Amino acid sequence: MRLTVLGGGGFRVPLVHRALLEDAQGPDTAGRCTELVLHDTDPGRLNAIGAVLAEQTAQHAGPAPAVRTTTDLDEALAGTDFVFSAIRVGGLAGRVRDEQLPLAEGLLGQETVGAGGVLYGLRTVPVATHIAERVAAVAPQAWVINFTNPAGMVTEAMSRVLGDRVIGICDSPVGLCRRAARAVGADPDRADYDYVGLNHLGWLRRIVVDGTDRMPALLEDAPALESFEEGKLFGAEWLRALGALPNEYLHYYYHHREALTAIREADATRGEFLARQQQSFYAKLSGGNGGNGENSGNGKTGGSAGSSTGSAFQAWDETRREREETYMAESRQASGGWQRDSCDLDGGGYDRVALALMRAIARNQRTTLILNVRNRGAVPGVDADAVVEVPCLVDAGGARPLATGPVAPDQLGLMLQLKAVERSAIEAATGNSRRAALRALALHPLVDSVHAAGRLLDAAGPLRA
Repeated sequence: MRLTVLGGGGFRVPLVHRALLEDAQGPDTAGRCTELVLHDTDPGRLNAIGAVLAEQTAQHAGPAPAVRTTTDLDEALAGTDFVFSAIRVGGLAGRVRDEQLPLAEGLLGQETVGAGGVLYGLRTVPVATHIAERVAAVAPQAWVINFTNPAGMVTEAMSRVLGDRVIGICDSPVGLCRRAARAVGADPDRADYDYVGLNHLGWLRRIVVDGTDRMPALLEDAPALESFEEGKLFGAEWLRALGALPNEYLHYYYHHREALTAIREADATRGEFLARQQQSFYAKLSGGNGGNGENSGNGKTGGSAGSSTGSAFQAWDETRREREETYMAESRQASGGWQRDSCDLDGGGYDRVALALMRAIARNQRTTLILNVRNRGAVPGVDADAVVEVPCLVDAGGARPLATGPVAPDQLGLMLQLKAVERSAIEAATGNSRRAALRALALHPLVDSVHAAGRLLDAAGPLRA
């Protein structure tokens, strides 16, 4: 079975490769990935990640997928069974601009939330749509698993070409669910979770263990509630008032003033930190300038590069550890200052969700996963084609959303407003419409001025990348 990763020179690709190596150790060989194709526009990044994968493979006892690299999109897609889309249009330099431009207007500067998320979506949707069109033409039977942010918006744009053969994933919901289960003393793999929302805008409403909902007891147990990340971010009082556990990204909504202050007072934005960190990492391994783009292009490249400091894998793992330790650092600072738990620092998450999804489809192993899919009636009050983030039943036929039941008015209201923002951004990006782009920015609940939204558009420049 062939897997193609778009954005194959990206920093987190070794996590996907690690998950594939772990999967290869199992007794079931059906549906196992035997070939991994990495696509990127930057040969230096491909070579650097290739070196990490080579060392990771050497450390592994057992079968491993053959690895091939290319900068030609159609070549990467031809004959593939699965596509992992993990691109960053504009590279980290684009992310830095998405953060800094809103901050200059006194607005939140964040990769997927608020004005920064809209700007990122405007730049990314046209490229993601092109990829969907090439998949439809070159590999119509392939399943596309979308990692690319803003994941909900991008998945919905791609679904207009690919229908239900594109599925969006995120590691935030599964991380929340597993942390909450551990807090009630349950095995995370034996619990069922009632989760509803959009990507980076969702709520865990129930944790069912052996037929009993453990959420009410958790909400009344302040020490247990504040023993994990979301409890520390939001505080027991607010979680009790909500009657649910919000996705960590809702910190930017519920504690907006504090989060914005912490970001503005930080020495660097998250994008600036990652740009410096990754420039150094890629330069060490490739001998180049670090690269910055990951999407589609022409030509072909292969091989691997060595690190001037020794182990490519060690350099990657040390960089990854620092990246995980500093994740959402400003939000943690705004909520009292605390360190992430060791169980959240191993880097596993979205890669394991992707592997579980791929395994369920390829092997027809029925499972339930929280995914970004077209609603199709699962969430009352949201139209059928809107991409939502909910538990889904997955098998060889793909992912089918499970009915959520009624959604609280405050939750549904936010979902509908953000869905209007996403759809305006898609309209703007695919139709090059300033009018729709202005609507996308100004309708966002974290943008408090139409005039500020207009100035942001002027500063961002042309809609297309």
